[in-house]
Amino acid sequence: MLNEIIEYLNPQSGQVFVDGTANGGGHTFAMAERVVPNGKVVAIEWDAEIASNLELKVKSSKLKENIKVVNDNYVNLKDILESLKIEKIDGMVLDLGFSSLHLESSGRGFSFQKDEPLDMRYAQDQELTAYEIVNGWPEEDIARILRDYGEERFAYRIAKTIYDQRKREKIATTNDLVKVVEMAVPAFYKRGKINCATRTFQALRIAVNRELDNIEKVLPQIVEALNSKGKIAVISFHSLEDRIIKNFFREKAKEESAGGRIKIITKKPIIASEDEMRENPCSRSAKLRVAEKI
Repeated sequence: MLNEIIEYLNPQSGQVFVDGTANGGGHTFAMAERVVPNGKVVAIEWDAEIASNLELKVKSSKLKENIKVVNDNYVNLKDILESLKIEKIDGMVLDLGFSSLHLESSGRGFSFQKDEPLDMRYAQDQELTAYEIVNGWPEEDIARILRDYGEERFAYRIAKTIYDQRKREKIATTNDLVKVVEMAVPAFYKRGKINCATRTFQALRIAVNRELDNIEKVLPQIVEALNSKGKIAVISFHSLEDRIIKNFFREKAKEESAGGRIKIITKKPIIASEDEMRENPCSRSAKLRVAEKI
């Protein structure tokens, strides 16, 4: 949703923006092109490998003076801005979809279509892994994250089967986990439109990376950092994320305290165009919400 992001944020020469989920730099470069010659885009990327690749891309571009790549988690926004001596920003984008690189070449077990170790960490210095959850957490805690983070209807059956199977042998790889899920769910569920392990993998990824907690923690920091008329744009990909963003925007829009209120720009979430959906099927579930600081 690059075009929509640029339209709503409307970067201008000399302004300062943050791309909280820089990935390959699509949003970063598009914003940087519009803030030249003296503006700045802070590109935050949690994955060290992706951040390093983006740094090389920036250094070889004509926009190297306008982009600052930071290998960190966007949840640390306040500290990041302070370290860069940036007091206020004119806008920030969060694209909460995880990188295709994680699916295709990370080797960290994000995809159930490849046989890889159960890791699922965005950053390798994190302690918690999917392996630890699956093989060490209590059955009821596994059921809870499958239910709450994956909205998995068979959460308790899957958790019980995981618990029973790991007593016999460790569940070490993605293929191991898929087999356990297939053992747990009824036959009709395995014939559904999406793979029966999809929600389990989603739930584990969210739990490992504390994705929902991080969203809740960063949103107030963004509002605090924005200049008056500054905008926040967030692209979410499932209902749990979207609900957090929608509720936060509504709550902040009701606040009376000066400097704390925002105006909701998108009364309903913006969805990807038909052309983008054809080119990028993953965008079908994307929802963009935008708000402006008053």
